[in-house]
Amino acid sequence: MFRLELGSTGRYCDGVTRRSFIQLGMAGMASVGLPQLLRAKDDAAQRGSPSKKTSVILLWLDGGPSHLDLYDLKPQAPAECRGIWNPIRTNVDGIEISELFPKQAKCADKFSIIRSLHHGTGDHFTAGHFMLTGRGGVSGADTQGKSPFVGSIATKLTGARQPGMPPYVAVPFGMSIGLRPGYFGANYVGASHNPFETEGDPNAENFKVQNVQLPGGMSVDRLDDRAVLAKHFDRLRRDVETKGMLDAMDRFDRQAIELVTGSAARTAFDIGLEDPRVRDRYGRQSFGQSVLLARRLVEAGTAFVTVHFGGWDHHWNLQSGMENYLPQVDTALSALLEDLSQRGLSDDVLVMLCGEFSRTPRMNNGGNGGPPLSMGTPGRDHWGNAMFCLMGGGGVRGGRIVGSTNRLGEVPQDRPVTPADIHHTMFHVLGIDPHVNFLNHSGRPTSALEPGSVIQELL
Repeated sequence: MFRLELGSTGRYCDGVTRRSFIQLGMAGMASVGLPQLLRAKDDAAQRGSPSKKTSVILLWLDGGPSHLDLYDLKPQAPAECRGIWNPIRTNVDGIEISELFPKQAKCADKFSIIRSLHHGTGDHFTAGHFMLTGRGGVSGADTQGKSPFVGSIATKLTGARQPGMPPYVAVPFGMSIGLRPGYFGANYVGASHNPFETEGDPNAENFKVQNVQLPGGMSVDRLDDRAVLAKHFDRLRRDVETKGMLDAMDRFDRQAIELVTGSAARTAFDIGLEDPRVRDRYGRQSFGQSVLLARRLVEAGTAFVTVHFGGWDHHWNLQSGMENYLPQVDTALSALLEDLSQRGLSDDVLVMLCGEFSRTPRMNNGGNGGPPLSMGTPGRDHWGNAMFCLMGGGGVRGGRIVGSTNRLGEVPQDRPVTPADIHHTMFHVLGIDPHVNFLNHSGRPTSALEPGSVIQELL
């Protein structure tokens, strides 16, 4: 939040002693911490750090999508392992994906698939924490996040790619395994680097991102009128000037206020400005329009956008779940990759698709511990020993397969990849030093990333 502190007040009704302040906030924008962010960027420029303009869109399939039903089908495996769908050829020789992905099959040259990703846990919370922070330390019995999301670290170091945009946005919210922002939160790098959450459904007819909320019901539009702003401050001006507080407001605070009063973010969030034909290409569902909104944001200068798509915990009714969800993923992802290419943004935006873990190679009986089919049709259970991550754009080469699993899809067969390797590759694309240290809650220096290696086959 941007605050102009005006001295002390008594206790509010919640019993907390606070300083009085003028607060410029945006439901989430407030947590971006622009003054501090601008200082960090200025410091980086003073040190001569290399500048890159790449951004990341992370499509998060919350609940755990099955690699065997999406990108690593095993048609020669026994029926209870290979599943329901067949693989189809893509426009890249040797790469096959699910028959429910016909649109991606036409643009497989624009993405690569890591088939040997693993972290070895089937606990939703442990797995989510590994995938989003690179570290362990949590479980179903202790779900509190212990480490910052790698995107929070990244945007703390990069800031936004263009002035006037929030560096890190979650569409429609940052959530992992029901926790919000959960492992998408900034943790010890500071709450100001939590995501700006758009909330709402971008597919809704009257979708709007919450506006700036000011004392007395002021809006961004009124803030654009400097005369109104001056009038609003007028009654406080004498107190401020007598305390000398206004002069103490440095250029970063002044610039931060001007960024919030600008139009760049408001325009980017207004998905209604998009060509209806483009909106149709992404799919007129919440996920498709969320992905389109992510494209608008990175194009405008946001450095990191996450898109949440929940409901992938298919212990039963796998067939109906996949036949509902996979066409949405196929439509939105293929549209995003094609759109970025047509707009000349492919090299500037890294697209990633993954979840916290995968599903068991062997289908269950739909009973979930009860009689067969008592919960529904067969499904798959938790599996962290083999999973996938799709990556494309941002300098990552398309049309590649990294690693493989054994004949049943149980474990990596060659070139095993860890979440830390994914994160190191992401930081490389963003131009970030993975060895930067932060002080954790115990005051100990902690490296931005766990030990890992850039996946050189993709570069």
